[in-house]
Amino acid sequence: MEFILLIGGLVALVLSGDYLVKFASGLALKIKIPPVIIGLTVVSIGTSAPEIIASVRAALEGNPGITMGNVIGSNIANLALILGVTSLIHPIRVDQSLMKVDWPTLILASLLFWGMSLDGELSKTEGMVLILGALVLLSMLFLRSKKARDTQVIAELSEEELEQSHRPMAILLGGIALASVGLYYGSEWFIEGARQMAINFGIGDHIIGLTVVAFGTSVPELVASGIAAWRREPDLALGNLIGSNIFNIFFAAGISSSIIALPVDAQALDFDFWWMTGIAIAVGIMMMHRKRVDRWKGSLLLLTYLVYVYWIGSTLFIVNPA
Repeated sequence: MEFILLIGGLVALVLSGDYLVKFASGLALKIKIPPVIIGLTVVSIGTSAPEIIASVRAALEGNPGITMGNVIGSNIANLALILGVTSLIHPIRVDQSLMKVDWPTLILASLLFWGMSLDGELSKTEGMVLILGALVLLSMLFLRSKKARDTQVIAELSEEELEQSHRPMAILLGGIALASVGLYYGSEWFIEGARQMAINFGIGDHIIGLTVVAFGTSVPELVASGIAAWRREPDLALGNLIGSNIFNIFFAAGISSSIIALPVDAQALDFDFWWMTGIAIAVGIMMMHRKRVDRWKGSLLLLTYLVYVYWIGSTLFIVNPA
């Protein structure tokens, strides 16, 4: 049964990710705004659904500690693991607006999140501030998209791009919604199948949490960004990852902490926040260099993620030996 869940989840993820990129690209062309804006909004919110829903559900079920680990761990995986893998598939060019606006917004959001957590708790009031940040960001993206519609020069389109852009708006929006749902359920099936297989092989709970769960909640971003890169939509891929990280902080942590105050343990403050913010800064430096995330940079990011997982795994093994 677990093998069927694993394969079924993987198929759902690949198909849903492919259609999400297709419909999102069609929407960008139809309303004449850059794909990077679509990646920062529609695609990033859709692929962040597992993190947001899992975090809020954990808070409602009285497990607030899970939320902090989910948000921090997902943000590290998005920029180290997923951006690394995506750029190995195809080098990613960097849109100027990502460098001027979106990456600085991610750094500010990360520092705000970290600063609010220094007292060992993310309070309900601080959660409302984070939600307000999300609303401000969405308003800014709306204004940018409106400005882009007025100034964008229409490039030569492929036959498939023309076909997508000629679809009715309702079909494009409906397709994005259905693809996002497919990504969510695909990741749920994939996680559960992998978790059951890990248990069957005698792998401990802490290892499952570090690998299967942490990776599984970021699978939608991996699939959507990887397919976007494969389909030569790098703006969509990079915008998706940066946007997902911002919305993980503003929505996943914000909504959850507005429901119940979230405790922040010492390991998060002394270790995980440094990694989360440090990787975000390193990605910015890579983006500045030649305005591309090349394959060698992707290899470095992937290696960084493996070192992070190994380091945490080694620490847990020392603290909780078998």
